[in-house]
Amino acid sequence: MTEEMYRTHTCNELRKIDIGKQVTLAGWVHVSRDHGGVIFIDLRDREGLMQVVFRPEENAEVAKEAHHLRSEDVIEVTGRVAARVPGTENPKLATGDIEVIPNRLRILNRADALPFPIDAEIHNEDLRMTSRYYDLRRPQLSRNLRVRHRVAKATRDYLDAQGYVEIETPILSKSTPEGARDFLVPSRLTPGKFYALPQAPQQYKQLLMVAGVEKYFQIAKCFRDEDLRADRQPEFTQIDIEASFVTPDDIFSLTEGMLAAIFKVACKIDVKTPFDRLTYREAVSRYGSDKPDRRFGIELVDLSDDFRETGFKVFRGALDAGGVVKAINVKEFAGITIGQIDELSEIAKIFGAKGLAFIKIESSEWKSPIVKFFSDAEKAALQSKLKIQEGDCIFFAADKWEIACEVLGRIRLRVAEIQNLHGKAAKGQSGSDWDFLWVMDFPLLQWSAEENKWNAVHHPFTRPKTKDLALLDEKKFSEIRAEAYDVVLNGVEIGGGSMRIHEPQLQEKMFEALGVSAEDRQSLFGHLLRALRLGAPPHGGIALGLDRLVMLLCGEESIRDVMAFPKNNRGLDLMTQSPADVDPRQLRDLGIKLAKEKL
Repeated sequence: MTEEMYRTHTCNELRKIDIGKQVTLAGWVHVSRDHGGVIFIDLRDREGLMQVVFRPEENAEVAKEAHHLRSEDVIEVTGRVAARVPGTENPKLATGDIEVIPNRLRILNRADALPFPIDAEIHNEDLRMTSRYYDLRRPQLSRNLRVRHRVAKATRDYLDAQGYVEIETPILSKSTPEGARDFLVPSRLTPGKFYALPQAPQQYKQLLMVAGVEKYFQIAKCFRDEDLRADRQPEFTQIDIEASFVTPDDIFSLTEGMLAAIFKVACKIDVKTPFDRLTYREAVSRYGSDKPDRRFGIELVDLSDDFRETGFKVFRGALDAGGVVKAINVKEFAGITIGQIDELSEIAKIFGAKGLAFIKIESSEWKSPIVKFFSDAEKAALQSKLKIQEGDCIFFAADKWEIACEVLGRIRLRVAEIQNLHGKAAKGQSGSDWDFLWVMDFPLLQWSAEENKWNAVHHPFTRPKTKDLALLDEKKFSEIRAEAYDVVLNGVEIGGGSMRIHEPQLQEKMFEALGVSAEDRQSLFGHLLRALRLGAPPHGGIALGLDRLVMLLCGEESIRDVMAFPKNNRGLDLMTQSPADVDPRQLRDLGIKLAKEKL
């Protein structure tokens, strides 16, 4: 004879229509309350909560046993569904109109002393990570994992319907320079040689295009040995897509459709398509960022022409050196405190400015030590272009275009935090809850003064825009635009991609511009160069950060809260205590000897 089932329903399944039914539930004791001998328990499982009431008059033996229940004990109860006593209903719960009166209690497992209360807000992340299996019981994290599941499933369903084939690429790969440090894996079978964990499946997906797959995708694990932050982990997951015979518009349309499907399935949110598009130059010039948050205003305004002949030496010096004068107008911010001014000035200095000039508009007066240097025509230009009103605060940056834009972009974001403009946007007071945007035409190459060489802004396989190909031969590297694009959501880059170089001659020119020697080209990328010579089709793609996307959908501040078993901000897994020492015999098998002192 088999045992009875652990449960007939989940804890969030029953409703008033079920009153009178005999049911069996199983889960964890969320809360236990003793009301004069009557024991109230909130029983929790993955789906939600159900109130269970042990009354001595109903079953004295069961009620007596319930007195010994503690938080997080695992129990099974069988009993009758009943209406709650009038006036005790809980409208916050889907099951708030009913309760279960048990006639049987079975304790499946006891819980020891808990590392922290399950329903408390825990700010000690290391404590949470040490007992992550327990931390994941919390309803918020349980919900996050299920949202993540729905995002992954919606992705697969959508791409499958578009004819894309999911293909796994190797985890043990070859170390090649792709922007971040590789995680290296020593080979026992080939002593002294190393695999690398993939930073992305970039080369493999291009090889699949050469192989005639035409439409590939993968929900891929990627690894980068780099400093960590709230939206970065040493191992992460990306939605990786590549296709042959496509244009950027094809990738845009595919990505927009996929994101619309993800948001609809995962959170019942309707996404407006097509997304707006800005060039890199436009985005940085207007918002001071290549991933602008447009849910609030405060755009950068160029005043260079208006101050070309100014008597204010700071502005004039920047303009004479080929720089720009830009400003932002922050509404209702004339009451800025000295502490806030100091903080914003420090931000400006961190990002390259010598200081931060500003004007406050109070009692119809322009208050600032720099105003006396402005002519009437310059004041009129400020008034006209910045739409200055009472209570406004104007911030200026005069420097190289890149520095002026970034400084004001950083000031813009910090001011938005101070004024809670993101919160106002989320409540529909301005902007949109979900602001998607394409940023296109990034620079192809970037000069590194430290390395004294040009580096690829994205990766060395990114295609230059056709109109700029001649600039590659002319070695006007700073002017070349890439056929590259990022998709941005609420000021967060959630994905990026490009058209790839498919001609071997153009790829050789790119390596030459990057200073990659002929020998290194063959040793590092010979497999790809050989493949391009065997009839590689035009191709391109995109990769989206699944962790980051789910983080935004769940309203979390850190991707660690949408990953089952993440590392902490020092790259440690405190639950399993890794990384850890290994047996010396393992090192001997690999031919590795540890240095006694740090290098």
